[in-house]
Amino acid sequence: MDTSDWYDGSCELVNAFNYICKKWRLPILWYLSQGNFRYYELKRQLCGITNIMLTRSLQDLESHGMIWRKQYSENPPHVEYGLTDQGNKIIPVLKVLEEWGEMQVEFEKRVSS
Repeated sequence: MDTSDWYDGSCELVNAFNYICKKWRLPILWYLSQGNFRYYELKRQLCGITNIMLTRSLQDLESHGMIWRKQYSENPPHVEYGLTDQGNKIIPVLKVLEEWGEMQVEFEKRVSS
């Protein structure tokens, strides 16, 4: 990997982080890794997200093939979201990042004591 200009769009690592690190994408992907959710179930889990931001984030993740959306015509109608095969591929990476984050917190506690 040529690292002469990390931010010119040619670095896959920077591109990946730029994609998944938008404010609400990681939490949405993380919750959906636990199963399928209806819109308002997700909204309850994501404290502080507005309806507009949740809708936009879900649409964006769907347009990039990370999640699927299924609309039910039952009474009352509802929508359900889940991870696609492509979306499931990021979950092991997120789990490793979570483990690293836990170790980093412990390390920083030891260093600051």
